[in-house]
Amino acid sequence: MAKLSLCMIVKNEEVILSKCLESVQNVVDEMVVMDTGSTDKTVEIAQKFGAIVPTFPWGDDFAEARNEALKYVTGDWVLVLDADEVLNQKVTPQIKEAIAKEENLVVNLVRHEIGSSQSPYSLVSRLFRKHPEVNFSRPYHAIIDDSVGQLLKKESHWKIVDLPAISVFHYGYTPGAIASLNKYNRAQAAMESFIKEHPNDPYTCSKLGALYAQIGKEKQAVKLFKQGLKSNKADTHVLYELHYHLGNLYAKQEETGKAIKHYQKAIDQPVMAPLKLGSHNNIGVVLQTMGDYKNAAQAYETTLKIDPTFITGYYNFAMTLTAMGRLEDAVAIYEKLISLSPHYAAAYQNLAVVFFKLNKLPESSKAFKKAISLYEEQNNQVSANNLRNSLKELGLWEE
Repeated sequence: MAKLSLCMIVKNEEVILSKCLESVQNVVDEMVVMDTGSTDKTVEIAQKFGAIVPTFPWGDDFAEARNEALKYVTGDWVLVLDADEVLNQKVTPQIKEAIAKEENLVVNLVRHEIGSSQSPYSLVSRLFRKHPEVNFSRPYHAIIDDSVGQLLKKESHWKIVDLPAISVFHYGYTPGAIASLNKYNRAQAAMESFIKEHPNDPYTCSKLGALYAQIGKEKQAVKLFKQGLKSNKADTHVLYELHYHLGNLYAKQEETGKAIKHYQKAIDQPVMAPLKLGSHNNIGVVLQTMGDYKNAAQAYETTLKIDPTFITGYYNFAMTLTAMGRLEDAVAIYEKLISLSPHYAAAYQNLAVVFFKLNKLPESSKAFKKAISLYEEQNNQVSANNLRNSLKELGLWEE
C-alpha cells in the first residue's frame, strides 16, 4: 500500500493549524510541517500531532520553502495543504484508490474556495507521487506543474488525473483571513518580480491580474489578462481563468457584451463542470441586469444542476423567477434555499415579499418577522431597523 505524507510550510498559524491537521491525521502516514519562523505556538501544535517539524528561514520564495520541505518526506505520495485548508475526509477512499494506481503521477483536487468573491471552486495539483524531478516553481502560487510538464516529455507513461469530488476546503478568502495577513502586498511583490523576467507567462498574468482586480487596479488587470491570452501558451485551466476574470471586470464596468463574450469563452473551455460554476452564475447576473430573465434563469438552473447546494444560485434564480412573475416557483426555490441555509435573513425577507404579492399575508408576516429576528441575531441592526420601519410605513408591522 502506498505511503502518503502531508507536506506543509507554516508561519504563525496557531489559530488555524489544529483544524487542518485534525482533518488529515487519520488519512496520512506522516506529517512534515516545516516552520519558516513562527513566534507563536505553531511548532508546539504541529508536534502534538506527531509531525516532523524542520525549520527553514523565510526568503520570500514559496517554491524554495516547499522544495526544502519535500526533502523530509519519506512517503510514496505527497499531499500538500496550507494551514487555512481542510481535507474533506469523505474523499479518503477515492484518494487511496487514486494513489494505488502505478501509472498515476498527479491527482488534481477540487478545492472549495470558502468566501471567495471570484469563483467557488478551483483545481489544484496538490497530490502527487514523490519523484526526484517533481518540484515546485514560482515564488508565489508555487506549483509543481512546470516540473511535471518537463518530466512528461521524458517519461510519457505517467498519467495526470482529476478527482471530481470536493477534496479541500480553503478558508483563506474569508474577510477575517485576508485582514489578518499582509496577503496582498506579499503576493503582489513576489509576482511582480517574477513577471518582469517572464512577461508572457499566462499563469502569472492570470494570478497577478486577479490580484490587481481585487485591489482596484483594473486597467493593469485587463492588460495582464489580455497579455496572458496573447501568449498562446495557456493550458485550458488558465484560459478559463483569464476569460473568467476578464468577464468579471467587464461586468463591473457595465460592458455587458464583452462580459458575456468572455464568460461564454470560459464556459467553452474543456474543464470540469464545478470549475465553471462562477461563469454560469455571473453570466446569469449580467443577463438579469439586462432584463433577459429567461436566459438568466437558464444560467442559474445550470449552476444548480452542477451543484445542488449552491446557495447563490438559488438566491439569484428565485429573484429572477420573481421578476418573471413566476411567484409560486420563486417560493419553492426560496424554501429550498432556506432548507440549505436556514439563517439566510435576506432569503426570508425576499420570500416574505413574494408571499405578500401572492396575498398570502400570514405567511408573509411570519417570514418578515423571521428575517428581522435573524438580522438582529447577526448584529445587523441597520437591516433589521430598516425592514421594520418599512413595514410600519406600510401598516404591516405590529409590535
